This record gives sequence, C-alpha cells and structure tokens, in this order.
Amino acid sequence: MMAEQVRRGRVWKRRLAAFLGSAVLLAGLAGAASVGPRLLRPNAYASVTSIETRPDFHDPALLARAWALPVAAAYRRRPYEYQSNPSFCGPATVANLLRSLGVDFSQADVLRGTAFQPWFGVLVNGLTLDELGDLIRRRLDHPVDVVRDLTLPAFRDLMKSGNDPDTRLIVNFHRGPLFGRGAGHFSPILGYLPDADLVFVGDVNGDYRPFLVGTERLWRAVATRDGTSGKTRGLLIVHTTRR
Repeated sequence: MMAEQVRRGRVWKRRLAAFLGSAVLLAGLAGAASVGPRLLRPNAYASVTSIETRPDFHDPALLARAWALPVAAAYRRRPYEYQSNPSFCGPATVANLLRSLGVDFSQADVLRGTAFQPWFGVLVNGLTLDELGDLIRRRLDHPVDVVRDLTLPAFRDLMKSGNDPDTRLIVNFHRGPLFGRGAGHFSPILGYLPDADLVFVGDVNGDYRPFLVGTERLWRAVATRDGTSGKTRGLLIVHTTRR
C-alpha cells in the first residue's frame, strides 16, 4: 500500500512539473507574440537622437515645477504605479488615472471582469486607443473622447488643457520619434509648462519615469500609425465631471 502511494506521488509530481513547464513555455510564447514582431522589424528610428540627451528631459528644477501643476499634484497624492510587464502600459495608465481621482485601483483591478484578459500574464498585442477608451468608460462611467490627426496648433491647445483639474489626458505615442527605439506606448499627460512649451508625460515605464518633452516632438510621436488598429495614434480626453 505504501509503495503504491509513493508511486502515485511520484507520478503526480512528474505531471505537475510537466504542467508548470508547459505554463512557462506558453507564457514565453505569449510574450514573444507580443514583442517578437517588434524585435524582428528594422528600426526605422535608429538615426533619431534621443530626448534623453536633452537637458530638460529630467531637469530637476523643471520637474519640480511640473509636479506642482494641479493635475500632476493629483497624480502624486498616491504612489505612482509602473507597468508590471511590457504589455501593461495601458492598464497601468488607467490605474494611475483612477488613483488621481481617489479610486485605488491596481493594474489587475483595471482588467478584472473585462474582455481584455491577459494570457499567462501578458496582454498579447496590448490595447488599441479605442479599446483603452472603452476600458476607461467602463471603470469611470464618465465621457471619454478619442482624438486623432490633430494639427500641431490644435495639439498644443490640447496640451494646455492638461492643466485643467476637470480633465485627464492619455497619450498614445510611438517611442521611436522620441528615443530612437521602442514601439507603441500609453501614458498619462500630467501637465504642460507653457513658457517652455514642454509636456509633462507621466511615463508608466519605470525605466523612463515621468519626463518632459517639447510639444512638437511629442506630436510627431503621436502622429504615427498603430499597426494593430491600422489607425493613427492619438489621445484620450477623460472628463472627470459629467457633461
């Protein structure tokens, strides 16, 4: 009897090990499905000089001014949440937006009960701008406008509204025109410094952290095409009071 129990225990352990191995393999494949195609494409932005070389990118004095802006201050009331993996820039952005409004949501909370479910922790292909807008409407029940194809003056005017406490802006941009590398990304707009014409982007990637960028440079990064949706990238305008 004892020998039979030992044998069954060994069989169970082998099956468990095989299952865990398969889960790890599938998770790796899911991650590859999300980022693999990006790695295989030639970098069209290899010649771009990264904004990281600019003195205003993480300038302490300018960042102090930016964090004091009304919307940025609302985001700063709670610890800023960085994306848990490369596919989670959208959920991390929404989580921070909700937290800036006093709703304590994690990235997992943002996706729970929605159609956007990770596969072994990975959102294959991430989210499109329209999908992220739908996700925010579900969680916040407030008007959300999707805007694309703005002229530079219209884009600059919209950045100015990023200092309005009744508005939250989310930007969908390609990292290439900014950093010379990377792919599509979401982050909140935390504010705008009009005298310097700098946008305060609350990057949800902990390797970049919130940074400052010139309005025209960001506009060019937003004017790129999203390969998943086939549409131009753009912004979400979230109205925190019902109209």
